[in-house]
Amino acid sequence: MSTTERGGRGPAIAGLGITDLGKVYGRTAADFAADAVRRAAEDAGLALTDIDGLLTSQGIGGGVGLGLQRDLGLRDLRLLSEVQAYGSTAGAMVQYASMAVQSGMAETVACVFADAPLKERSSAGAAYAGAGRAPSGWRGLNAAAGIAGANPLYAMAARRHMDTYGTTSEQLAHIAVAQRDWAVMNPLAQMRTPISVEDHQASRPIADPFRLFDCCLVSNGGIAVIVTTAERAANLRKPPVHVLGWGQSHPGYPMARGSDFGLVSGAATSGPAAMKMAGVTVGDIDVAELYDCYTFTVLISLEDYGFCAKGEGGEFVAGGALGPQGTLPLNTGGGQLSSYYLWGMTPLSEAVLQARGEAGERQAPRHDTVLVSGNGGILDHHSTLILSPHAHA
Repeated sequence: MSTTERGGRGPAIAGLGITDLGKVYGRTAADFAADAVRRAAEDAGLALTDIDGLLTSQGIGGGVGLGLQRDLGLRDLRLLSEVQAYGSTAGAMVQYASMAVQSGMAETVACVFADAPLKERSSAGAAYAGAGRAPSGWRGLNAAAGIAGANPLYAMAARRHMDTYGTTSEQLAHIAVAQRDWAVMNPLAQMRTPISVEDHQASRPIADPFRLFDCCLVSNGGIAVIVTTAERAANLRKPPVHVLGWGQSHPGYPMARGSDFGLVSGAATSGPAAMKMAGVTVGDIDVAELYDCYTFTVLISLEDYGFCAKGEGGEFVAGGALGPQGTLPLNTGGGQLSSYYLWGMTPLSEAVLQARGEAGERQAPRHDTVLVSGNGGILDHHSTLILSPHAHA
């Protein structure tokens, strides 16, 4: 059933709260989370007492859990849960909140993510050093082989795509350059100095084939959205952003010969599900806010959503389609590569601003249908949302 078939109980995002972001020290993830929820409520013109549902998620630094209810002084919640599907969690939280308000389980649900991995006088790399290490199981083999964190694992996926389809590092560079061009216009972005393909190619190697500018930032901060019914959202402070469709996919790649790891992502199934629910096709998408922990994640998502054919992502991104002068406004705030890295809340927050028409200098002229993706683990989890300022596609 489409979200619009439930009339006024169709879900909509009514509030967005973004804390100070980036190299912000001396605050805990729990503090960022509480701040983000308060800001989202204020943005919507709601009191905290109006919230009757709370979904929380935390980053690698931890510290955000069910205790956030007490931190905010929320009483008698009808829905409370921690959600964890890594970078796909923001989309999943909006899906669960939407289902809750559709069913009447709750009326006003806050979804929040916060993280504070950066420490003063410590590098961004140190914040994630050792992430993903496991003492046992098949992931323990990674640690035994000296593979620490996500960089080398995503690099393996990218290298397989390159070997299979001929994708090049220079083609990936065009993604980083286009997103930096968007970030120049985003006052919230951490990186606002333009770069060129040559700058990308000259940046230091991280894990072959990735260079520094292929990799996302590390940020402290928190972001929250408030989901309620379309009927209620229409009477609140900000224009509603309707949640028209959603989908999830968790591929469960076998770690064996013959696996399609690095060749197909969860976008191939979560995308069609979300678009079918919303009653749209890929040709209807005006703006795409894609999870971009690495440039390669953008490329494979573009292929799997159907913006280009499988194996043709390199040629597509090198053709100039993604930048401010291109045909597909993509990661219009700069994405995780250039704006800020708060997991799936990075693309979701920019999507809300675009759908509202509040993105300022970087506002896409057409923003009737906005696609949002989330990607978690090592291409292990995927979520897709279709958002719109209109209740019907």
